[in-house]
Amino acid sequence: MKPIRTCIIAGLLGLAASAMAEPPAGEASRSTPVLPAWEQLDQAQRDTLMQPVRDRWNASPEARQRMLRHAERWQQMTPEQRTRARQGMKRWEDMSPERRAEARVLYQHMRQLPEGEREALRARWKTMSADERQRWLETHRPRE
Repeated sequence: MKPIRTCIIAGLLGLAASAMAEPPAGEASRSTPVLPAWEQLDQAQRDTLMQPVRDRWNASPEARQRMLRHAERWQQMTPEQRTRARQGMKRWEDMSPERRAEARVLYQHMRQLPEGEREALRARWKTMSADERQRWLETHRPRE
């Protein structure tokens, strides 16, 4: 499931594309379009941006609390933290299903560890061979 911010970013990219395709009358096209502030968007543009969020909100009542927490957390992030989060989302989207499964196992295990042990495992993980990582994952995979 894509995060809310991905949907909003996609909407903004759509606005950017339309702004680049149709420069205002009498004005030459620019290499970088200047997008308006939210308050300057008309209602149709706002609806276009918000529709994916509205659809997800209505389709998943059980996920609403999580969606709201994510949006609130996003608002508290610094620009650098948001950049890192976007990079992490991109990395996740580019992973194969197998790599995602491995990442989930590692994450679930690491979140239970104290900070010192977590850092030690991160350092050890970087030095492990592919076979060693696979054995570690098999040992620590949750039993269903």
